[in-house]
Amino acid sequence: MEKEVLIHVRGLQMADAQDEQEPIEMIVPGEYYLRNGSHYLRFEERMEDFDQPTVNYIKVSDKGLEVRKKGLVNVHMVFEHGKKNMTYYTTPFGTIQMGISATGMKIQEENDSLLVNVDYALEMNEEHVADCYLSIHAQSKHAGKFAL
Repeated sequence: MEKEVLIHVRGLQMADAQDEQEPIEMIVPGEYYLRNGSHYLRFEERMEDFDQPTVNYIKVSDKGLEVRKKGLVNVHMVFEHGKKNMTYYTTPFGTIQMGISATGMKIQEENDSLLVNVDYALEMNEEHVADCYLSIHAQSKHAGKFAL
């Protein structure tokens, strides 16, 4: 895969609410690297009403998925199948302790794309709050068709 990529991130928290929930979705330009058998993605995102960006670093390996955010939001989330990982999610509004337990993970590699799907249980302050999924699709910018 080329260094310049388009990254489609889609996530959903399925809380116990009966309302239909819309996934959070974004498509951003980013960078891709392959080092020591692990895939790395880097991209920036901006929160509404704030000028400072948050830089996202994603590592995909045989062990699982790691998502680091640095900037306005700071967190290091680790998704490993069958293991609960604790972290602190820091925003301009405060810090929350989170627990992440990956219940399913699928990684699909092709010449010009990388697709990662993760199902996980989310805890906040040691209480289960939602079952969630995260989908990350990176594709070379010049690959032609960018499929969502």
